[in-house]
Amino acid sequence: MAWAQQAQQAQRSLWGHRDFMLLWGGETVSHFGTAVSMIALPLVAVTTLAVTPWQMGLLTSAETAAFLLVGLPAGAWLDRMRRRPVMLAADLARAVLLASIPLAWWAGLLTFWQLLVVALLTGLATVFFDVAYQSYLPSLVGREVLIEGNSKLESTRSLAHVTGPAIGGGLVQVVGATVAVLVDAVSYLLSALALASVRTTEPIPEPAEQQRLRSQIAEGLRFVLRHPLLRPITACTGTANFFHGIHGAVIVLFLARELDLPAGTIGLLFTAGGLGGLLGALTSAWCARRFGQARIIWLVLLITAPFGLLVPLGQADWRLALIVVGDIAVGYGIVVYNVAQVSFRQAICPNRLLGRMNASVRFLVWGTLPLGGLAGGALAEWLGVRGALWVGMFGQLLAVLWVLASPLRGMHDLPQDDPEPVDAGPVDAGPAGRPG
Repeated sequence: MAWAQQAQQAQRSLWGHRDFMLLWGGETVSHFGTAVSMIALPLVAVTTLAVTPWQMGLLTSAETAAFLLVGLPAGAWLDRMRRRPVMLAADLARAVLLASIPLAWWAGLLTFWQLLVVALLTGLATVFFDVAYQSYLPSLVGREVLIEGNSKLESTRSLAHVTGPAIGGGLVQVVGATVAVLVDAVSYLLSALALASVRTTEPIPEPAEQQRLRSQIAEGLRFVLRHPLLRPITACTGTANFFHGIHGAVIVLFLARELDLPAGTIGLLFTAGGLGGLLGALTSAWCARRFGQARIIWLVLLITAPFGLLVPLGQADWRLALIVVGDIAVGYGIVVYNVAQVSFRQAICPNRLLGRMNASVRFLVWGTLPLGGLAGGALAEWLGVRGALWVGMFGQLLAVLWVLASPLRGMHDLPQDDPEPVDAGPVDAGPAGRPG
């Protein structure tokens, strides 16, 4: 009873926590803005600039290149400085960069190269914001209400991912893609204003030994690559993300040019994947209990990934339903897989290596996304857009072979001889809609 009263009091105090509410409000606005740009930015390239498939691959690659360029050391760097100034700078930078697109369009100066630079620098700012934000929350609200705070933040992220693409598609159809990008710029500005209004003083991080950065990074990489269970999970996720990068490079071209769909319909189709992910989040715990946390890692991919082969079969008629079914199934499988494998790797990793392990896995699995984007553009030039989409979906299906050929196939639950228990934090599934 005492524990329940304390938990209830903590929840009430968080609702009344002025600074958390400012952070939550700013994050909510920026999540919806980002969901709008997820549709608007590629449509600027496709409809306003009439890019080639190879250029679309370059743009998709630029959006995620920062994961490969700075994803590994970013966490170590940010452990040595206050996080809120970094978050403010990232929000302001993204606002200015995205606002430059409609301004250049109104002036008749917008080019593909500007779009490419904006995508690259915006992705760089996003990496630093995301890493800083995850480390900033405990100092803002305290650890006793950390789970409640993460739950609130993730709830609005999920809501934005489900409803945002449909809103973005409708907005593009009404005001145009370039003007719709301005919505995202304003959302980052509002997020920065909310952060600037926070009064809680962030503690100064303790000084770290600068010369140890390289050896610390290497230790994390060695742990991941030598572990008999983490290695196949990382290989599976990295392979799936590579082929998801191919899919991401061509999907808007496929829907907008091959099928000649309006922006509003494209937004609704993107929402299908978000809906599948939301269903996955709601049922992932049940799936792990029913089938086993180790078994569900490969089982859910084996069941849902084949539905992705329905997507390239889509046409601008009743066969749009094939795309919807495929996106919902794949989105569902990705989220259930992410919840299981992230929780799995948190549980088998010693405390002292947890941060470096997660940073290493992020680098290895998210770093394949820009490479997949480049491959998608090249394949679309060679095989056509639909052909490249076939490669992307079939490759995501084959990624499950890594875990099927591993010791995970014969396991039901987590190993019981874990040498050091770990306090599992919130699941970080990576960029929305991608295995993380």
